[in-house]
Amino acid sequence: MTTLATKVLGIDFENPFILASAPPTAKIESIDKAFSLGWGGAVFKTITPDDLEMIEASQRYATWKVGNKVYGFENIELLSHLTVQQWLDGSKYLRQKHPTKVQIASIMAPVVKEEWQKLVETFNDSDIDAFELNFSCPHGMPEKGIGMAIGTSAEVSFMITEWVMEVAKKPVFVKLSPNVTNVAAIVDAVEKAGANGFAAINTVQSLMGIDLDTFEPMPNVNGKSTYGGYSGIAVKPIGLRCVAQIRQHSDLPILGIGGISNWHDAAEYMCVGADVVQVCTEVMLNGYGVINSMKQGLLNYLESKGLNSPADLKNKAIANLSAHEKLNKQKQVYPHIDDALCVKCGKCVTICDESEHSALSLVDGHIKVDTKACVGCSLCSHVCAKSAIKMK
Repeated sequence: MTTLATKVLGIDFENPFILASAPPTAKIESIDKAFSLGWGGAVFKTITPDDLEMIEASQRYATWKVGNKVYGFENIELLSHLTVQQWLDGSKYLRQKHPTKVQIASIMAPVVKEEWQKLVETFNDSDIDAFELNFSCPHGMPEKGIGMAIGTSAEVSFMITEWVMEVAKKPVFVKLSPNVTNVAAIVDAVEKAGANGFAAINTVQSLMGIDLDTFEPMPNVNGKSTYGGYSGIAVKPIGLRCVAQIRQHSDLPILGIGGISNWHDAAEYMCVGADVVQVCTEVMLNGYGVINSMKQGLLNYLESKGLNSPADLKNKAIANLSAHEKLNKQKQVYPHIDDALCVKCGKCVTICDESEHSALSLVDGHIKVDTKACVGCSLCSHVCAKSAIKMK
């Protein structure tokens, strides 16, 4: 019988959908509600030493929309405002009420060995199941020498991971930043330091836009702004790339994150190496209730493929990723036009002519393909508004 249950590092997940460390996991009451609605687990909003100053900006969010649909989301919010003791008490409460749900403590501290180890030791005997080391927050924290300032340095990432692994009694995942030129270098460093797994990706450093009337950037904080963390469905290709690259360099478990808005996105992450997935922005836009369609959709898909669990989907696409030089370049595809769908607008002809190849023409009311000029790039199929062009 097909199930959504899976096991990672000895931790039982009743389903592979967990909430990412973010505003939806900022309160114990919120996590309680999410667990009741069916989420398999949650990563607490990043916990820091109580004396680390945390002053928020207002506004702190900005969005990129096409019509009413949000494609990109920028966030300059900082970390948890709860004390360490509040998280300890909250974790105990959640364990008593939701004994099967996975709790992961996201933690961050200044680059001081005693600070990191104290935080880990405090939660070692708590009700959490694992740690997630936040080496990757792209806003606010780098100015303090932490967050992304850690995760973009292989040397510092190695050092702090090693500190943590000296004292940790629970599995440790390192949350990686996409804001690097070579994620593999960070992967190799933290694995060498003893990390048990990875979480990827954190948000992408961004600038959402500029108000062209006032010249003020967004989100507008009293006329000023800063670079923030970009999330939402627009970052999924970046997240998939990073998770795939991690998997190509390591066999350790991966918590996949980035632009996951439905079961299909989650399945893609699993195909390139994710064991379970984390969701944030979709919940911020549409609420915890999105879990129902995610669970049912993935279950239906696994059944249709004859797969027993998410573990059977893991890594299915990795063998199909290769270096450009190893791609089969002996076979070529060509555009085939469906006359029943084609409205003869001529856009594909114009685009092909103005984008290098001039392989299409409109002759006697039909789109013709010059196979000698066509290189099979597929651009025409992507610009066709009626989906009348297929590459075959």
